[in-house]
Amino acid sequence: MSPFDRVLELLRTENHSKRGYLPVFSASELAAGDNPDVACLAGLHLLARGGRLHMDALASTGPPNRPKLCDAQFTELEKELTLGPTEHGWEDQRWTLVRIRALIAFKFQVDYSMAAVWRLQHRHGWSWESPARRAVERDERGGTVEEGRVAAGGMTAAALGAFVVFEDEAGFAMTSSRARTWSRRGHTPVVRVRGRSWRRWSIAAMCCYRPGESSRLIYRPRQHRKHRGTGRNSFAWSDYRDLVVCAHIQLGAPLVLIWDNLNTHRAAGMREYADGHEGLTIVQLPSYAPDLNPVEGIWSLLRRGPLANIAFTDDDHLERTLRRGLRHIQHRPDLIDGCLAGTGLTPTRHPTTPRRDQ
Repeated sequence: MSPFDRVLELLRTENHSKRGYLPVFSASELAAGDNPDVACLAGLHLLARGGRLHMDALASTGPPNRPKLCDAQFTELEKELTLGPTEHGWEDQRWTLVRIRALIAFKFQVDYSMAAVWRLQHRHGWSWESPARRAVERDERGGTVEEGRVAAGGMTAAALGAFVVFEDEAGFAMTSSRARTWSRRGHTPVVRVRGRSWRRWSIAAMCCYRPGESSRLIYRPRQHRKHRGTGRNSFAWSDYRDLVVCAHIQLGAPLVLIWDNLNTHRAAGMREYADGHEGLTIVQLPSYAPDLNPVEGIWSLLRRGPLANIAFTDDDHLERTLRRGLRHIQHRPDLIDGCLAGTGLTPTRHPTTPRRDQ
């Protein structure tokens, strides 16, 4: 019988269970160790004081294994984390568990699992926080739908065998968006960003869906530098027309185009073009309904991913980052499907009567 089983047997005896505590042994009995019950209790460090049982020695003394990083090493790691990811070769200013793990492996030749890195950070007072913005020092040379309406469009697409195409546009300036990063708890992390700049890129994008086929993302960028006293330099109706033509060529099928009530979308030239092409059906979203447009999810993926916490050096840097992020989404149809799922809309095949038989 093991010592532990012997103690359990003692705890189950009638006398001990009635009294609610274990017997108290004298110091001489503990020193002699002749009594097997005493030996079992002494081996498990059960101390009796004042007639009642105390298990002070059974309290946790910390993890069974020594941490891979000592306190001095973590202090050194904190200094490296304070410098920021850009000082270690990353483009943006966001600490992730993957990056912290890579830094530990490079600096201390110690391999941590992702869960171990998470516990290490929390144990030393670090948490996942949203940063604040602060301007970078100036460079003297450069300066600082109603758902029923959408459902009707889906039925039209099913009848025509067409793609359901959602369109939206967004602008991206030199000031990047913020994303959460690791920082010491109670200390808001600071992200360095460039000063105000009139340089920006506008993106018009289309999310294309048809049941049984991979979802597509088609986009067109437009660069413009806004100056004081000049009007808005954005997409014209002819730019949207050209985008629709490119989408029709790439998809090789009729289009049911769903977009908002932007005045450019309702321009006379755009209406004339839609009326003259049978392969194009336009459905207007209701006002103030961005939650029904999956392209809004594409902008969210960009702002929370490749565009987050970056101090862009110039507009070319911004363009490269935008194109890389959009190309990544193009190669991931599941992300495009997820944006549609976020709207609550689902593309399904509805048995409909062909238009010629109606």
